[in-house]
Amino acid sequence: MAGRFSLSNFFGVSDEQAEEAATNLNPPRETPANATTSPKVVPMQGGKSVNSKIALFEPKIYSDVKEIAAQLLKNQAVIINFDHVDDQMARRIVDFLTGTVYAINGEIERIGDEIFLCIPENYEVSGSTTNQFNPNTL
Repeated sequence: MAGRFSLSNFFGVSDEQAEEAATNLNPPRETPANATTSPKVVPMQGGKSVNSKIALFEPKIYSDVKEIAAQLLKNQAVIINFDHVDDQMARRIVDFLTGTVYAINGEIERIGDEIFLCIPENYEVSGSTTNQFNPNTL
């Protein structure tokens, strides 16, 4: 067939050589009959994560702030209720915790009248609260 255009002839390869090259590129694979293929499914870890804890505190004296800061340094979120301390003591505690949270790249948010949330860097708060922390409104 002189009139037929063939791409392989254009590049100087005969049709027989092109067919041989194509069959040699993808030889059939032989798989053993007893071989099992591993599944491509990755199991999701169920259950609770031990590291995701939120500690609740109601400080009564200033020295309770050490325990609260220790929880933050362990990468645990902390909710603090200031019902049992006066405003001046609450401000001192919040000042201390603000420094702690800053050191660990966390955040502090006011979530209620006398309730604050301190979170380390690996936590994320979704939703909105009424006020972010403002030291003048404590």
